[in-house]
Amino acid sequence: MLKKLILILIATAFFACQLFAQPVAALELSEQDRTVKLNQQGEEVVISVPKVQKGKRLFDDTCAQCHTRGITKTNPNVTLSQQALAGAIPPRDNLEGIVDYLKNPTTYDGATDIKELHPNINRPDLYPEMRNLTEDDLEAIAAHILIQPKLLRERWGTGKPGF
Repeated sequence: MLKKLILILIATAFFACQLFAQPVAALELSEQDRTVKLNQQGEEVVISVPKVQKGKRLFDDTCAQCHTRGITKTNPNVTLSQQALAGAIPPRDNLEGIVDYLKNPTTYDGATDIKELHPNINRPDLYPEMRNLTEDDLEAIAAHILIQPKLLRERWGTGKPGF
Protein backbone atom coordinates (compact mmCIF):
# COMPACT_ATOMS: atom_id res chain seq x y z
CA MET A 1 0.00 0.00 0.00
CA LEU A 2 2.78 2.43 0.95
CA LYS A 3 4.67 1.53 -2.21
CA LYS A 4 1.61 2.38 -4.37
CA LEU A 5 1.16 5.69 -2.57
CA ILE A 6 4.79 6.63 -3.16
CA LEU A 7 4.51 5.74 -6.86
CA ILE A 8 1.35 7.82 -7.17
CA LEU A 9 3.05 10.80 -5.51
CA ILE A 10 6.08 10.50 -7.79
CA ALA A 11 3.88 10.26 -10.90
CA THR A 12 1.79 13.23 -9.76
CA ALA A 13 4.90 15.34 -9.13
CA PHE A 14 6.31 14.37 -12.52
CA PHE A 15 3.14 15.33 -14.40
CA ALA A 16 2.78 18.56 -12.43
CA CYS A 17 6.31 19.55 -13.44
CA GLN A 18 5.46 18.82 -17.07
CA LEU A 19 2.53 21.23 -16.93
CA PHE A 20 4.71 24.12 -15.84
CA ALA A 21 7.83 23.33 -17.84
CA GLN A 22 8.40 25.62 -20.81
CA PRO A 23 9.82 24.14 -23.98
CA VAL A 24 13.46 25.13 -24.23
CA ALA A 25 13.34 25.56 -28.00
CA ALA A 26 10.89 28.50 -27.89
CA LEU A 27 12.89 30.23 -25.16
CA GLU A 28 16.03 29.98 -27.26
CA LEU A 29 14.54 31.62 -30.36
CA SER A 30 16.08 34.96 -31.16
CA GLU A 31 13.99 38.01 -31.92
CA GLN A 32 15.07 37.63 -35.54
CA ASP A 33 13.71 34.07 -35.62
CA ARG A 34 10.44 35.29 -34.12
CA THR A 35 10.05 38.13 -36.62
CA VAL A 36 7.53 37.33 -39.34
CA LYS A 37 5.87 39.16 -42.18
CA LEU A 38 2.60 40.70 -40.96
CA ASN A 39 0.91 41.54 -44.26
CA GLN A 40 1.34 41.78 -48.04
CA GLN A 41 2.80 45.28 -47.66
CA GLY A 42 5.84 43.73 -45.98
CA GLU A 43 5.32 45.06 -42.46
CA GLU A 44 6.83 42.79 -39.83
CA VAL A 45 5.91 41.78 -36.30
CA VAL A 46 7.89 40.05 -33.54
CA ILE A 47 6.01 37.10 -32.07
CA SER A 48 6.23 36.73 -28.29
CA VAL A 49 7.69 33.54 -26.80
CA PRO A 50 4.35 32.55 -25.22
CA LYS A 51 2.61 32.98 -28.58
CA VAL A 52 5.31 30.84 -30.27
CA GLN A 53 4.67 28.10 -27.71
CA LYS A 54 0.92 28.42 -28.10
CA GLY A 55 1.21 28.29 -31.90
CA LYS A 56 3.25 25.09 -31.80
CA ARG A 57 0.79 23.44 -29.43
CA LEU A 58 -2.25 24.49 -31.47
CA PHE A 59 -0.64 23.50 -34.78
CA ASP A 60 0.28 20.09 -33.38
CA ASP A 61 -3.24 19.59 -31.98
CA THR A 62 -5.23 21.04 -34.87
CA CYS A 63 -3.23 20.99 -38.11
CA ALA A 64 -0.45 18.42 -37.91
CA GLN A 65 -2.68 15.48 -38.85
CA CYS A 66 -2.65 16.77 -42.44
CA HIS A 67 0.36 19.10 -42.40
CA THR A 68 3.15 17.16 -40.69
CA ARG A 69 6.49 18.97 -41.22
CA GLY A 70 4.71 21.49 -43.46
CA ILE A 71 3.64 19.06 -46.15
CA THR A 72 0.03 18.63 -47.19
CA LYS A 73 -0.99 14.99 -47.08
CA THR A 74 -4.10 15.49 -49.20
CA ASN A 75 -2.19 17.42 -51.89
CA PRO A 76 1.61 17.08 -51.66
CA ASN A 77 2.00 19.57 -54.53
CA VAL A 78 0.88 22.42 -52.24
CA THR A 79 2.94 22.69 -49.06
CA LEU A 80 3.40 25.18 -46.24
CA SER A 81 6.85 26.19 -47.46
CA GLN A 82 7.58 29.91 -47.79
CA GLN A 83 7.82 29.58 -51.56
CA ALA A 84 4.46 27.83 -51.84
CA LEU A 85 2.75 30.26 -49.48
CA ALA A 86 4.15 33.24 -51.42
CA GLY A 87 2.89 31.78 -54.72
CA ALA A 88 -0.71 31.41 -53.58
CA ILE A 89 -3.33 33.89 -54.70
CA PRO A 90 -3.64 35.92 -52.56
CA PRO A 91 -0.17 35.38 -51.06
CA ARG A 92 -0.27 33.43 -47.79
CA ASP A 93 3.35 34.06 -46.75
CA ASN A 94 2.29 36.53 -44.05
CA LEU A 95 0.40 36.40 -40.77
CA GLU A 96 -2.75 38.11 -42.05
CA GLY A 97 -2.81 35.92 -45.18
CA ILE A 98 -2.70 32.66 -43.25
CA VAL A 99 -5.31 33.85 -40.73
CA ASP A 100 -7.56 34.82 -43.64
CA TYR A 101 -7.07 31.36 -45.18
CA LEU A 102 -8.00 29.66 -41.90
CA LYS A 103 -11.23 31.64 -41.95
CA ASN A 104 -11.92 31.51 -45.70
CA PRO A 105 -9.98 28.73 -47.44
CA THR A 106 -9.66 28.86 -51.22
CA THR A 107 -7.80 26.85 -53.81
CA TYR A 108 -4.14 27.74 -54.44
CA ASP A 109 -5.10 30.01 -57.34
CA GLY A 110 -7.73 31.73 -55.18
CA ALA A 111 -10.47 30.94 -57.71
CA THR A 112 -12.57 28.49 -55.72
CA ASP A 113 -13.95 28.61 -52.20
CA ILE A 114 -13.12 25.32 -50.44
CA LYS A 115 -14.88 25.84 -47.11
CA GLU A 116 -16.74 22.59 -47.69
CA LEU A 117 -13.46 20.66 -47.98
CA HIS A 118 -10.76 22.33 -45.89
CA PRO A 119 -11.10 22.77 -42.13
CA ASN A 120 -11.94 26.34 -41.16
CA ILE A 121 -13.55 28.19 -38.29
CA ASN A 122 -16.77 28.62 -40.24
CA ARG A 123 -17.31 24.85 -40.51
CA PRO A 124 -16.67 23.39 -37.05
CA ASP A 125 -18.84 20.42 -37.97
CA LEU A 126 -16.24 19.43 -40.57
CA TYR A 127 -13.31 19.65 -38.16
CA PRO A 128 -14.37 20.09 -34.51
CA GLU A 129 -10.83 20.95 -33.34
CA MET A 130 -11.29 24.39 -34.93
CA ARG A 131 -14.58 25.08 -33.15
CA ASN A 132 -13.11 27.11 -30.28
CA LEU A 133 -10.16 28.80 -31.98
CA THR A 134 -10.00 32.54 -31.36
CA GLU A 135 -8.40 35.20 -33.53
CA ASP A 136 -5.37 35.05 -31.22
CA ASP A 137 -5.22 31.26 -31.69
CA LEU A 138 -5.31 31.64 -35.48
CA GLU A 139 -2.49 34.21 -35.29
CA ALA A 140 -0.43 31.84 -33.13
CA ILE A 141 -0.89 29.00 -35.63
CA ALA A 142 0.02 31.31 -38.51
CA ALA A 143 3.12 32.50 -36.64
CA HIS A 144 4.19 28.89 -36.07
CA ILE A 145 3.85 28.16 -39.79
CA LEU A 146 5.91 31.25 -40.69
CA ILE A 147 8.67 30.58 -38.14
CA GLN A 148 9.26 26.93 -39.08
CA PRO A 149 11.15 27.57 -42.35
CA LYS A 150 13.66 29.65 -40.37
CA LEU A 151 14.24 26.82 -37.94
CA LEU A 152 13.93 23.74 -40.12
CA ARG A 153 15.02 25.24 -43.44
CA GLU A 154 14.65 22.68 -46.25
CA ARG A 155 13.04 20.14 -43.92
CA TRP A 156 9.84 22.26 -43.61
CA GLY A 157 7.39 21.77 -46.43
CA THR A 158 9.52 19.32 -48.38
CA GLY A 159 9.01 16.05 -46.59
CA LYS A 160 12.77 15.68 -46.17
CA PRO A 161 13.79 13.80 -43.01
CA GLY A 162 16.01 15.21 -40.34
CA PHE A 163 14.07 15.57 -37.13
